[in-house]
Order: sequence, then structure tokens, then C-alpha cells
Amino acid sequence: MGHSHDHDHGHHHHSGNKKTLLISFFLIFTFMIVEVIGGLLTNSLALLSDAGHMLSDAAALGLSLFAFQLSEKAANKQKTFGYKRFEILAAFINGITLLAIAIYIFWEAYHRFQEPPSVNGAMLWIAIIGLIINLVVAWILMSGGDTKENLNMRSALLHVLGDLLGSVGAIIAGLLIMFFSWNIADPIASVIVAFLILISGYRVSKDSLHILMEGTPSNIDLHQVEEQLRTLVGVKNVHDLHVWTITSNFPALSCHLVVEENIDRDHLLQNASTLLHENFSLNHTTIQMEGTTSNIKDHENCCN
Repeated sequence: MGHSHDHDHGHHHHSGNKKTLLISFFLIFTFMIVEVIGGLLTNSLALLSDAGHMLSDAAALGLSLFAFQLSEKAANKQKTFGYKRFEILAAFINGITLLAIAIYIFWEAYHRFQEPPSVNGAMLWIAIIGLIINLVVAWILMSGGDTKENLNMRSALLHVLGDLLGSVGAIIAGLLIMFFSWNIADPIASVIVAFLILISGYRVSKDSLHILMEGTPSNIDLHQVEEQLRTLVGVKNVHDLHVWTITSNFPALSCHLVVEENIDRDHLLQNASTLLHENFSLNHTTIQMEGTTSNIKDHENCCN
């Protein structure tokens, strides 16, 4: 039995991610209060839906920040991987929240289409400030955080980008109301933004659920992993191959290798670990070696 792993699973990104999330949280939360007041005073659904999304942004950023903090707790006998997977759970909650917000905006817009309310064009100026705040926060997250590889950070960024689109929609609606008195532009802008939020929510929910269900990472071809392991000198067969993701930037693998009787197993383990690291970026691997194919038959019989 062999086991190898690398403890540097993106931990150097955590301090940067936490700092950017903290700054972003305070910016979003502060302006959210301003936008709620502005939406109520101007009777704008576009502005209120944007404020509602900003509230979810603040909650999402706070949850993501808490997830990073919790994931740094040491592993124990009850949780042998520690609390790392809470980051993925936070991303899933954020995704579901995005879906709920989109559905609520659709429902509210439906009623406003039936009876378009009078909307104050002054919402335009609040929306412009909101756009600036969202642009700043999005830039902070993308420049200071690991939004490409870390699903938790990506879910937080999607919340902010959805809110940014909400600000753009509110600005367009404000211009149409101010210059043409088209009050119906308010619910129309809300529906467009809600549709974009729905897509983002679906994607992040799908990705996080895939990880929670221990699905194979999308960037790894399981068949290719098996074929390359078979090419190693001394390997006769591969079975019980599993690849899953513990949390963002932390894929794991376990498998059984049927090997020749007189092979140097320590050397073979080193070769297998190197192959998996260099070709598939798999650093946390557990490999069991067996001397005969009888173990495969026994395994198949016990599972059938």
C-alpha cells in the first residue's frame, strides 16, 4: 500500500482570498443599505431587486469568508479531512440563493407587467453608484483572489457579477424612464437580470453538487488515468480507480495496481506518484499494490 500527498493545496491562496472577501463584504454591505433606501424612495423594482441581490452578495461573501476560516481548522478523528469541504458547501448554498433570488424577481416582475407602477427616474443615480461599487468589488476579487480555480471564490464573484448586471439593468431602465417615461422598462430590466442570475446560480450549484457527490473532476479523464498507469513497467492491471475532489484545488485518487511478483514496489509507487502529479496534477494519492489477479476476482464477487 502506498500513499503520497502534498500539503500545499492552495493554502497560500487562503490569506489573499480572505482579505479580498473581507474588503468586498464591507463595500457591498454598506452600499446595499443605501440601495434599499433608494429603491423604497423611488419605487423601483430594478433597484430593489438589485438591492436584494446585494444583500445576497453580502451574505455570500460572509459565508465564503467563514468557509475559508473554518477550512483552516485542523483535521481530527471525526473529520479526517478537516473542514475543507465546507468551502464547497458554501458555494452550493450561494448557488441555491442565486436561483431563489432570480425566481423571486421573476414573480415580482410578473405583477409589475400587469400594473406598471410609477417609478422615479432618480433611481438612475443610485444605480450608477451601485455599478461603480460592483466594478470595484469585482476587480478586487479577480485581482486578489483565486476566482479561476477556487469554486467558493468563483461563487462569490458570480454573485457580484450578477449584481453588476443588475446595476446596468437599473441604469438602462432609469434612462428610459427619465427620457421617455417608459415605466415598464423597470420590470423588463429586472427580468433580463434575473435570467442572467439564474444561469450563474445553475452553474455554480451544478459544479458544487458534482463535488459534493464526489464526481470525477471535469479536467481529468478517468480512462486516460487508467491507461497511463497501465503503461508503467511492472503494472499488469488497474482496478478500483476513483478520482474525486475534496475541495477546490484538492483532487484525490485511490486505486489498486496488480503488479508483477518481483517488481520493486517502492520504485513503482514513486513512478506512479510522479506520473499522476505531472500529468494530472494529482498530489493526494492512495495506491494499493497486489501481486495476483485473484484479488480482482474476489473483489468482483463480493460486489456482485
